Amino acid sequence: MNLINIFLMGAPQGGGSSLGQFIPLILIIVVFYFFMIRPQLKKSKDQKKYMEGLQKGDKIVTIGGIHGKIAEISDTTFIIEVEGGNRLKIQKNAVSMDSAVTLNQQK
Repeated sequence: MNLINIFLMGAPQGGGSSLGQFIPLILIIVVFYFFMIRPQLKKSKDQKKYMEGLQKGDKIVTIGGIHGKIAEISDTTFIIEVEGGNRLKIQKNAVSMDSAVTLNQQK
């Protein structure tokens, strides 16, 4: 037989299990959950916990790279003091949690 004929021949039309057809799809969904969705949920939970723990006087870095110290805290914003005594008002969600490790190592 020719190789093309072998590929063109379909699978036998036997009465296979319908569960057997869905096992690969179920495995893909499980792997996707554990490697993509679950770590993202954990990261967002850690980010929220970090934001709630920030206090006046903490050093922060914004996602734009601005370094400053928290001067005032309100519901959705921080007023940070940057070098030169200038003050900036930023949203709370603009603070980068990734830089917290770097700032803590510098202390």
